[in-house]
Amino acid sequence: MGETKKLNEKIEELDKKVEWFYSDDFKLGEATEKYKTAVELAHEIEGDLKNLKNEIEVLAEDFSK
Repeated sequence: MGETKKLNEKIEELDKKVEWFYSDDFKLGEATEKYKTAVELAHEIEGDLKNLKNEIEVLAEDFSK
């Protein structure tokens, strides 16, 4: 359950990072660094989702026996 909350928090953080690009606070000079941090976070989320998928598949396999 704690991991899910952590994942939700990461997704919310990524949403905020993406929204920055469309906001009035956008500054071209900061865009590259902000983009890099957003991509890193997206990769982290992708890894978390793969781990969650694997856990679900293992549980589904256990229940199907």
